[in-house]
Amino acid sequence: MAIKMSQGLKQTQSLTMTPQLQQAIKLLTLTHLEMTTLISQEMVENPMLEEMDGEGSEAPEMSAAEMANQEATAENFSGPELIEGAKDTFDWEQYADQHNSSSSAPNMREQVGGDDGPNYENMVSKSQTLQEHLEWQLRMESFREGELEFALDIVHSIDDDGYLETPFETLLATTELDRDQASNILYMIQNLDPLGCGAENLEESLMIQARHLAERSPIVELLITKHMADLEKKDYAKICKDIGITKEKVKEAELIIMSFNPKPGRLISPDETQYVVPDIFVAEVGGEFVVQVNDEGVPRLRVSNLYRSLLKDNKQDAEAQEFVQDKLRSAMWLIKSIENRQKTIYKVANSILAIQQEFFKKGPAHLKPMILKDIANEIGMHESTVSRVTTNKFMHTPIGTFELKYFFYAGIGGKNGGIDIAGESLKLKIKELITNEDGRRPLSDQKISELLSTKDIIVARRTVAKYREMMGIATSSKRKK
Repeated sequence: MAIKMSQGLKQTQSLTMTPQLQQAIKLLTLTHLEMTTLISQEMVENPMLEEMDGEGSEAPEMSAAEMANQEATAENFSGPELIEGAKDTFDWEQYADQHNSSSSAPNMREQVGGDDGPNYENMVSKSQTLQEHLEWQLRMESFREGELEFALDIVHSIDDDGYLETPFETLLATTELDRDQASNILYMIQNLDPLGCGAENLEESLMIQARHLAERSPIVELLITKHMADLEKKDYAKICKDIGITKEKVKEAELIIMSFNPKPGRLISPDETQYVVPDIFVAEVGGEFVVQVNDEGVPRLRVSNLYRSLLKDNKQDAEAQEFVQDKLRSAMWLIKSIENRQKTIYKVANSILAIQQEFFKKGPAHLKPMILKDIANEIGMHESTVSRVTTNKFMHTPIGTFELKYFFYAGIGGKNGGIDIAGESLKLKIKELITNEDGRRPLSDQKISELLSTKDIIVARRTVAKYREMMGIATSSKRKK
């Protein structure tokens, strides 16, 4: 069989993601802090960019209504052609003259009053880690040769909860100390502050804390070693029968155990506080809610007058002209991308506000089901654009600060003949029923499902169980008092 080779021409169309379009898309996903950091880096790397100082010609600020009418589509990113080898016939001098304007969105915070925003003046110093706290105490003790090194090995094997990540036997195999010496060092660490660190499991940690009670209780220690599972199930009858004590004594011991810390390391190493800077503010003005995009810290950019003058200098060699034009392309794309980012965020936030009016007036219990497609259809953009805008973005409202993705829930219950309800609203209704239940006869998941159906919220028992577990609420048998 012979294979014949031939050549031919074929015309096809394809979509290419230019670096500039990729930058515009990336800007949509960045948080406010990440965007200001990127702008600072670009200003260092691109001499064409400079920050407006409030003097000179500036473009007039847009009102909220004008911003709402602005479209932020792919057509906004149709910039200079950058295909290698193509002839550049673009009039860069005229382009720079016409677009020497601000990159940031209008300062909408001034329109609604900037005093309603959160205060970021309080700064938090670096906290001491659990390992540093234990090591500080160890260095005040006297050790023989090799003992301090082993003690530090143990300390740095303790996780933030206070438990040994590496078993003691494994640590023992790495030292020349005998077992008695090593055990004494471990005992010393377990009795440092916070009490109970250095244990391998919960039972051992609770026992360490039990031994340091003002009055040691044999019942408490016996419950820890043999009846923790029975305590979890509230099986007091079995405990009374096995130990031979009254139910009141068991409950007294249980209260003591509940006062112990199951994660003693967290007393020193609490989760680090994470601060967020909202990208959007929602304020109430004259009884109406108004959206404002956070432009604080976003510099107002323009093309440098010095480098603009180089475009008019025909005496510059071709290489210098190409460098200036390349930097101008990059500068103008960044300015345009920032403008469109702010416009797009505003449009998405304004649409959320329109749909979720009841939420902003009455709270999370009135959150409506809403999906990305609803917002995309409302503002005439693709769902992927809305998804990028809502990624890692936060909205500060009169009732708290929420991630934008918090507002997006598919409806629950509507397919079963009831009304659609958002998952967050369902959580609150389940929590309300459990909070008001009789502790002696707690509500089962099936009973909660039946009670919700009386309010036209028709959800299955397994759905109730799912959302109850998401809130960390125990089963009815474990809630029984």
